[in-house]
Amino acid sequence: MAKIKEKVFAVFGLGNFGKTVASVLAKRGGTVIAVDNKPEVIDDFKNKVSAAILIDSTDELAMAKAPLEDVDTAVIAIDNMETSIITTALLKKRGIPYILCRAVSPIHAQVLRQIGANEVVNLQEDEGTRIGARLIAPEILDTIPITGECSLAEFYAPDMFIDKPVSELALEKKFNLHLSGVKRTKVNLDSEGNPVRTEQLLFPAPGDLLMQGDILILVGTNYDLDQFKISL
Repeated sequence: MAKIKEKVFAVFGLGNFGKTVASVLAKRGGTVIAVDNKPEVIDDFKNKVSAAILIDSTDELAMAKAPLEDVDTAVIAIDNMETSIITTALLKKRGIPYILCRAVSPIHAQVLRQIGANEVVNLQEDEGTRIGARLIAPEILDTIPITGECSLAEFYAPDMFIDKPVSELALEKKFNLHLSGVKRTKVNLDSEGNPVRTEQLLFPAPGDLLMQGDILILVGTNYDLDQFKISL
């Protein structure tokens, strides 16, 4: 059986937000390259990730030589707008497949999208945990804590669930999880033939079938949600 390739992440900017994202990714099994331009920050963080690189991410020559060829996802957690924008542009030039950037203002977010950022978030540092958890497990679209031990999580319906009635999933019996709803996206054409996407929130009956692309909204303990993720 072929070995599944480990995900490789590069986190640029080790402020509170960047450190949180990098720590979550590393603790959950990701290969993490931490990047910052402050020697004391790199020295303090180097034992918490796979590799720590001291580099000025606005230096085009240095960025071209940086060992980033295996990186699947780059997280730009830099608050300075100019540095963030230049770093994003240089990573795009390097061909990094997915670039997620933290924006500090609406105009910052707009510029980041225009130069090719795949995703832009505008979040406080305590949201770093959620971002890290989602990146390491993309089949989990989002997780919202309800209590210290329970959460609501959105999962893409796995292939083994497609075209099966909800009753056959036995989510409560097998995984101790409650199916709160299903998000379903439909694409229709308008009068001019342009595609129009609409999203529905469904509360399926036991006999309703799941479709490709459905998103399951599940509620349960963090342990049970993790066990369900592992089973996918």
